Amino acid sequence: MMSLKKFFAAVILGALALPGYSQVSELDQYNPNSIDPIPRYEHLFKRRVWRTIDLKEKQNKGFFARGGEITQFIINSVRSGELSDIYANDSLTTRISKEDFMDRLVYQEGVEIEQWQNGFEYYEGDRVRYNGVTYTAIFDEITSVPSESPDDWEATPGYGAATFFLPRQISKIRVMEDVIFDKRRSRLYHKIQSMELIVPGSETLDQVELSLGVFKYKDLHKLFREHPESAIWVNRYNSAENKNFADAFTLRLFRASLFKYENPDNDPIVDMYQNRKEAVMASEWWEMQLMEKEHNLWEY
Repeated sequence: MMSLKKFFAAVILGALALPGYSQVSELDQYNPNSIDPIPRYEHLFKRRVWRTIDLKEKQNKGFFARGGEITQFIINSVRSGELSDIYANDSLTTRISKEDFMDRLVYQEGVEIEQWQNGFEYYEGDRVRYNGVTYTAIFDEITSVPSESPDDWEATPGYGAATFFLPRQISKIRVMEDVIFDKRRSRLYHKIQSMELIVPGSETLDQVELSLGVFKYKDLHKLFREHPESAIWVNRYNSAENKNFADAFTLRLFRASLFKYENPDNDPIVDMYQNRKEAVMASEWWEMQLMEKEHNLWEY
């Protein structure tokens, strides 16, 4: 039989060994994708939610001013190379290339046009490529060189090229954020993790919603701050109160519908109910649940 001294020694050794497995390291206490992260030991309550911002809604027009769309700002940043980290989904682990992103932006594929051939007869309406320019035949039985015969050929630059989605067609942003109640400060915080650019089904050829790419909000926030002259949320009532996009998101000057909350099946709300009407009502109900949760946590 184990002696009492050996028993207590085993208990003490076991207790000393437990923290090595149960405690979270100092590095893991902080979410690397959050701006001003709240350490895990300060979390009294946490829930991850996904919200959809419809930029065409009146309350969101500040992010979608004509010529100053947030979608145009992000696309331009990708094209210029300032925004290089693009992700396939909101796990923020699998990157896609700039070329893949630009391919997703294509609304309609281009048409391949044959090169002009010396000695070949062309007829009215025929199109050829010559020295990188597209020409259209004006008459029948034309054999002349397109660039040297303006009476026979009409330059039609841009014809056959691929067309891209316009910034105003990309009218949805899906936000993933952590809702955290900080027990030390007794306050609820919304920590945005990522933003996904989405083309709604009404704008695509196959009528199916198209995801263009996901970006870390931390990267976008930094970019907004670096471009105060163009990353502007427009106040439609008072232009003296226009704000940077980063400030507008911090102040939550947007209206978004609840798309998904974290659940074991990782299902969006619309897949949990039989029809769209029930799903919309459920989305509002879950919003009320979050508000009630915040109210109850204030007692702490």
